[in-house]
Amino acid sequence: MKRILWGCTSLGLLCLLLLAWKLAADARVLNPLWFPGPDRSFAKLWEWIASGALWQPLGSTVWRMFAGWLAACLVGIALGAAIASSSVARRLFQPSAEFLRPLPASAVLPPAILILGLSDAMIVFVVAFGCVWPILLGAIQGFRSLEPRLAEVSRLMNFGPWERAWKFQLPSALPDIFAGMRVSIAIALIVTVASEMLSSQPGIGYLMLVAARAFRSADIFAGIIVLGALGFLTNYLVQTLEERLLRWRAG
Repeated sequence: MKRILWGCTSLGLLCLLLLAWKLAADARVLNPLWFPGPDRSFAKLWEWIASGALWQPLGSTVWRMFAGWLAACLVGIALGAAIASSSVARRLFQPSAEFLRPLPASAVLPPAILILGLSDAMIVFVVAFGCVWPILLGAIQGFRSLEPRLAEVSRLMNFGPWERAWKFQLPSALPDIFAGMRVSIAIALIVTVASEMLSSQPGIGYLMLVAARAFRSADIFAGIIVLGALGFLTNYLVQTLEERLLRWRAG
């Protein structure tokens, strides 16, 4: 009941924001050429849906976003486990990781274009680079925070490093890993759209860039609505997966 009440409250707040947007557009607070109302924006979005113009760009954006994010998850978890569990891996990888971590994803876009060209692989690589750091830091923190009693049990049972990591450290690290994954899924969407704009690759980002060049503000806001919905759905999916896999914590 409480969850339903909060859902209705959130929906009511969203309706109020849409109403405020409508009133501001009708009052011409800004030039209508640059600030369309929700009626024009949603009408353009429905036009894209009905004509099928939305699906190919949306599919391209979703594919690049998830491919880069999943690659970042695999690399971040594996590398985080290695750095947290092995002093050799820590000395080998941590200096490079600390050097690369402050770099924005946009900084690696030019060399990625030079090496991989204007391709899906280039965008996936840039997305993975931008997403890997929250997951990596979460994995390192999670694998290091194994309770001393569990570590003692793993030693008494003569578990090897890999078996100890799989049966003890990974379940203990999952909350921190999922925290990094939820942060990085938002980063994946941002980097994907920015990369599409900068590289002129077909996708929602390029669709919005073309609309901006042609001063089609309704198209731009329709794209913003699509990206907002996509961000909401992807975060919800990751949160649902987290709740299912970490159901044991509630008990």
